[in-house]
Amino acid sequence: MLNNPPRRAVLIGLGALALAPAPALALTESAAEKLVSRCVAEINKAVNSGKTGNALYREFERIFKTYADVPTIARYSLGPAARSASRTELRNFTNAFAPYMARKYGKQFRELIGGTIEIDRARTDRSFVVVETTAKLRGRSPFQTDFLVSDRSGSDRIFNVIVEGVNMLTTERSEVTAMLDAQGGSIAKLTSALKSAG
Repeated sequence: MLNNPPRRAVLIGLGALALAPAPALALTESAAEKLVSRCVAEINKAVNSGKTGNALYREFERIFKTYADVPTIARYSLGPAARSASRTELRNFTNAFAPYMARKYGKQFRELIGGTIEIDRARTDRSFVVVETTAKLRGRSPFQTDFLVSDRSGSDRIFNVIVEGVNMLTTERSEVTAMLDAQGGSIAKLTSALKSAG
C-alpha cells in the first residue's frame, strides 16, 4: 500500500479529508455511515458514467462540495497563513480549492472502475465518527480506508480521509504550503496558481 501513491490518492480523494472538531456531537454513527455510503455511490456512478475530462471533474467537484467540509479542509491545507488571511482571500482560495481537488484526485478515480468500497463499521472517536471501509480494486489487495465525519460545520460532512495511515489533511497541507512558498507567500498568487493546478 505504502508503495502505491496512486491507489492512496484514489481513496484520499473521496473526501474528498486531523482537525479537532467541536466537542458537541449530535452526529450519529448511523448518519455518518449513510453519508459515506451515498458519497461512495455517487463517485462510482460518476466514474462509470462515461464522462471524461472537464465534464467528469465538474461532477467530482459537485460531489466534493456536497459531502466534504470544504471550508475546513481548505483552511487547514493553507496552514498558518490562514490565520492572517483576509476573508476575501480565504473565500477566493476556498473557491479555487474545490475544483483543484476535483482535478487532482479525479485523474486517479478511474482505478475505481470495477472495484468496490465496502463499509465495515462506524465508531465514535472523541467528537467525530470514523467510518471504516475496505477498498477492493481490480488487481489489488484489499486495504482499509477511514472516513472521518463531523457535524461541526452545521451539517454532517467528511473532513478527513485516512488510507492505511496516510492522512489526507496532512498531505494537502504539506503540498499546498509548498505551493504557497513557491508563490512568495502570496495567497492571491497561490489562488491563481490553483486554477490551473491539479
